Amino acid sequence: MANKGNIANNYGSLDAVFVSGKGATLKDIKGKQYVDFVSGIGVNCLGHNHPKLVKALKKQVKKQIHISNYYNSDMGLAFAKELLIATDMKGVFFGNSGAEANEAAIKLARKFGSMNATNGKERKTIVTLQKSFHGRTVTTLRATGQDKFHAESFAPYPEGFKHIVANDYDSLKVLDDSVCAVLIECVQGEGGVNLIDAKWAQALQKATHDCGALFMVDEVQTGIGRTGTFLASEWLGLKPDVISLAKGIAAGIPMGACLFGGKATDVFVAGDHQSTFGGNPIACCAGRVVLSEVNTPQFLARVSDAGEKIINTIKEWDLSCIKEIRGKGLMIGIDIEQSAPDVQKWCLAHGLCVSTAGANTIRFLPPLIITNNEIEVGLRIFYSALTNI
Repeated sequence: MANKGNIANNYGSLDAVFVSGKGATLKDIKGKQYVDFVSGIGVNCLGHNHPKLVKALKKQVKKQIHISNYYNSDMGLAFAKELLIATDMKGVFFGNSGAEANEAAIKLARKFGSMNATNGKERKTIVTLQKSFHGRTVTTLRATGQDKFHAESFAPYPEGFKHIVANDYDSLKVLDDSVCAVLIECVQGEGGVNLIDAKWAQALQKATHDCGALFMVDEVQTGIGRTGTFLASEWLGLKPDVISLAKGIAAGIPMGACLFGGKATDVFVAGDHQSTFGGNPIACCAGRVVLSEVNTPQFLARVSDAGEKIINTIKEWDLSCIKEIRGKGLMIGIDIEQSAPDVQKWCLAHGLCVSTAGANTIRFLPPLIITNNEIEVGLRIFYSALTNI
């Protein structure tokens, strides 16, 4: 086993060292193979060693890797245009991660609130949901609606956030002229793979606009086809002013994006928010491959079919240890009686990578290109884990 002592122990990494992969299969340093139901926590949407991605990146590396944002790159301009067409938005800020994308959204919302004061009072409050997750920076941690992430050792946290209960119509009463924006996930990934009700989400969007605030959707984990539509907000019938993207956007190359339209279109001006590496040609090159592969009706239908195959297969097991299964597309959560970390370790030892979302929830986020055979092999291992622990 390779020495992990030089890497900060912030992750509690499991005992596996991977050296290569193909599709939804990984190989470790001993040559053992694993079915990947994690995909880099939803990042490797095209799986591992995707031929079109590898070819495009090799070509781009020979041309240009990075250029200062004092200028534009041909790849950056092309990707921005294609992404905005795909999402029907008006502008985009490129960063390097989901947290950065949400930081940009928060700054945009606060500036919007300053520009749209009511009776001389600036709007500064951002409303998010309980059980939400928006990032690991100090500000995005405060936006996150889970107390377990608000460690006192990192305090004080920025003020100006309120958390409401999802799918609760009484929660809408909090929206008033102090609110500059509402920020939600369509499916709460880190919170346990919790789906947001479409009618409630639409009512929230209307109430947000009625009070003069921006409606923002965190699509860091749910976007780029993960739930069976290019954006999860599509199947909820939403039209956000701001959308944050990351994870699958560049299939493994670090990238995040804050997209804006509607009332948010002209808020940012030169100097408001910047990133040294954001929108570099390598990431934009990868993003263009992802768009061309993922954003087709056939590909997205396959994501939905694969998700239904997983959910229906697990339901057929009729195991008493499974308390609930829920999900959309290839974003699936299974509540179990057993310890989720124990099941995760058992699966890893037997050739399956899964993630957790709490003490008793197993989460599946496989590559969007996963085959039926890989699904079946992985589910057999998962079944064995549940019946042997």
